[in-house]
Amino acid sequence: MNTKIYLQRGFFAENAKTIMENDEFKVNLFKYSSGVEAIEVTNSRGKIIVLPYMGQMIWRVEFDGIDLTMKNMFSRPRKVNNMLDTYGCFAFHSGLLANGCPSSEDTHPMHGEFCCADLDATWIEFSEDEVIIGGEYEYCQGFGFKYLARPSVSLKANATNIKISMQVKNLTSVEMPLQYMCHINHHYVDKGEFKANILDEAFKLRESIPSHIKPTKEWFDYTDEIKKAQVEGKTLTKLENPDLYNTEVVFLVDRLDKYTDEAIVEINSPEGYGFKTQFSTKDFKYGTRWIMYTPEQQVSSCIIPGTCRPEGFLAAKKAGSLLMLQPDEEKTFSVITGLK
Repeated sequence: MNTKIYLQRGFFAENAKTIMENDEFKVNLFKYSSGVEAIEVTNSRGKIIVLPYMGQMIWRVEFDGIDLTMKNMFSRPRKVNNMLDTYGCFAFHSGLLANGCPSSEDTHPMHGEFCCADLDATWIEFSEDEVIIGGEYEYCQGFGFKYLARPSVSLKANATNIKISMQVKNLTSVEMPLQYMCHINHHYVDKGEFKANILDEAFKLRESIPSHIKPTKEWFDYTDEIKKAQVEGKTLTKLENPDLYNTEVVFLVDRLDKYTDEAIVEINSPEGYGFKTQFSTKDFKYGTRWIMYTPEQQVSSCIIPGTCRPEGFLAAKKAGSLLMLQPDEEKTFSVITGLK
């Protein structure tokens, strides 16, 4: 039997409160000094911290003493409307009407309208072997679109991975565009090696340069080398040059469904651990591999699943990868990620 507890903002304070504890799980509610509410769920292997009202971001993930979250500049989440003003989480929901990096002709914010959305309701669901954090958000814009989004994240007993889900329903009387990306930000793995049930050469260097990127001559020289290697069917499979990742290096893979029904992508450390992400390519046909290494920000996401490339609304429309939800139609997406 499952038990569901509906939360209220008044339940959260700077001093953490334990609302559930058993032999496997402990659930704490607290509020950061910035005013952002948080839920900490601990199992026998580690913990996750989720921001239930702020786009249901997954702020931190740690298992077996390993921090899975990208190194970032933020000591705590900030209550903002722009993703860049609080870019330090393990994972967030990018979209839903548009996502990715907007071009100069696009009008949507970086990574879309949902990532920092102020959710209408949130709850925690318990069973004998699982804790699920759920939420609900109704987007409505005059002379625009209306949808219902229901994100969730679950942690099982003795698990070292989590399941991230998103359900979207079109509540308008006309078809609605849908762009969604489960933006996972894994910690940088020094000398990490990529492994996947997808051909290495399927991952192609991103050609477009987003406005927030300021490439150096060294970056252009390095990426030119990658392009030349790709002509010979080779690509970057091992992280050996962190000094050259001080401007992000991004690889894209299209039409994942051509390679496998279920994508399984890893990055493995020579120290013996690894991160793994798994998802259905029926739902996510595109993937992004994001690498960056600076003193302030370090990340090596082996794959970020998406319904299209993360290059903005107009690029997806031009490429024919923009999804359209019919009136009352809904779609559900799920990703499993964590230690391998």
